[in-house]
Amino acid sequence: MAVIGGGIMGAGIAQVSAQSGHTVTICDLNPEILKNSVASIDKSLTRVASKKFEKDPAAGAAFKANILKAISTSPKLEDVRGADLVVEAIVENLDVKKKLFKDLDALLPPNAIFASNTSSIRITDIAAATNRPDKFAGIHFFNPVAVMKLVEIIKTDKTSPAVISFLTDYVKSLGKTGIICADTPGFVVNRLLVPYLMEGIRLLETGCASKEDIDTAMKLGAGHPMGPLELADFTGLDTLKYIMDGWHKNQPNVQLFNPSPLLDKLVAEGKLGRKTGEGFFKYTK
Repeated sequence: MAVIGGGIMGAGIAQVSAQSGHTVTICDLNPEILKNSVASIDKSLTRVASKKFEKDPAAGAAFKANILKAISTSPKLEDVRGADLVVEAIVENLDVKKKLFKDLDALLPPNAIFASNTSSIRITDIAAATNRPDKFAGIHFFNPVAVMKLVEIIKTDKTSPAVISFLTDYVKSLGKTGIICADTPGFVVNRLLVPYLMEGIRLLETGCASKEDIDTAMKLGAGHPMGPLELADFTGLDTLKYIMDGWHKNQPNVQLFNPSPLLDKLVAEGKLGRKTGEGFFKYTK
């Protein structure tokens, strides 16, 4: 199989796939990203091996070495031509994804299955760039991939039952739980989660309560480990804005998808959450 995109998600997908016996090629145009991808997998496997083989370091080293042997990298798209499954995990940009899959469609045999790890873009729109809509689906992993047990498998109106069955078996082989859902905005998890985060932002925007009290309310009143504003910071405010902007553009009459001036302001100021040190809250390393 092949994973296109060597970022955090791509590396995670490659790791869990290799751990489960799959041979994986990670493809990314940037050699530096590929180098970082392998380094992050190596670091993650070191943690896994130390826990799994706490009393047998030699066995742990062999475990890690065998998994790393199953992973190769390449900056050339041509090197994935033999894959039976391609999972895309690149930037959340429809045009970029369509260009990639158009190139892959011409490169790979007709029986190869294509899947996108997008969290917010309609699978139908991406699949339109190919001549194999029946062999195209969504496969949405969650971060961190090695830890999170859920995978959303997204079917379009044209995805064949055989492809859904194939992806369900693949997800099961990873030791994860797959749920099947239709090609709707946000699928299941983000369709529930993102509006919840946005409602937290709107409560702050309208002066209903302070940011601290909003988060405390959900932590102590609903048993959530994080409040909506802290979770928005953790997710990335730019990511949250990108998702909402896309939903609002496609469905402008849905009030739930309306943009937030406060969110727009923070993103414009470069306050994107934990990754920049400040969002709704300030963070120190």
